Amino acid sequence: MRAVNQALKTVLNPVRQLIRLSSNSSVRVAALAAGAVIVAGCHGLPEKTDETATWNNGKLYSEAQDALTGGDFGKCAKYFENLEGRDPFGHFAQQAQINVAYCNWKDGETDSADAAIDRFIKLHPDHPDIAYAYYLKGMIHFNDDLGLFGRFSGQDMSERDPKSLRESYDAFKIVVDRYPQSKYAPDAAQRMRYIVNALASHEVHAADYYYRRGAYVAAINRAQLAIREYKNAPATEDALHIMMLSYGKLDQPQLEGDTKRVLAATFPDSPYVTGRSRPGKDNKSWWQIW
Repeated sequence: MRAVNQALKTVLNPVRQLIRLSSNSSVRVAALAAGAVIVAGCHGLPEKTDETATWNNGKLYSEAQDALTGGDFGKCAKYFENLEGRDPFGHFAQQAQINVAYCNWKDGETDSADAAIDRFIKLHPDHPDIAYAYYLKGMIHFNDDLGLFGRFSGQDMSERDPKSLRESYDAFKIVVDRYPQSKYAPDAAQRMRYIVNALASHEVHAADYYYRRGAYVAAINRAQLAIREYKNAPATEDALHIMMLSYGKLDQPQLEGDTKRVLAATFPDSPYVTGRSRPGKDNKSWWQIW
């Protein structure tokens, strides 16, 4: 079934893109019809036989490890799932559970990966690899919904739904707080800082959206939220600027002046204060290598 589902995902992705991007209703209807034909055809395909049925657990584990090492993450997840299903309390079961989560994550199956790692954490809260389990959970949500396009198009994480980022932050925080001596703690702490900045930027994006549409009170509210919740984030500079501009549009010179003074005191080198633009910088984010 996993193979059929993967095949469906592969052939339907272009159809989904056509439906999403096309503004022509006839094109959208045609794409929907094509998708229906594809689904009907794929569901008529015979299931592949299970090549692992005659393997013992040792061979199945070895083949799963080879698939993992070779980067065949779909096969890796399938083999480790089979291994766990055969003997859920056996010698290989606990490592198989972690590897199911990892391989599903690398295969783009983030929901399955998250369910697998949650199951492992619940069943084995005192496992020697529990710090890694929480770190992996953080990574699953860190790149959730980013996708291939986002990885290579320079997509800003702050433009995404913040729910996954918050879940990622919570998992990394457990690593840092409970397992500070683990080898995963330094990277988890760095990612937490990045997430805070991204969440602050998300609020500033919203504030800017409202400002550009003339909803100045809403813009002020979102900018204030960014400042209040993420005090030390770099995006608070932009939040203060949006507040200052919004007060000006609302003909509130006292509040506009107060905000400008706070901006100047907090960010004295800000181009909003000095009128000078910043030197250019490389916009590629360190997290995009993962």
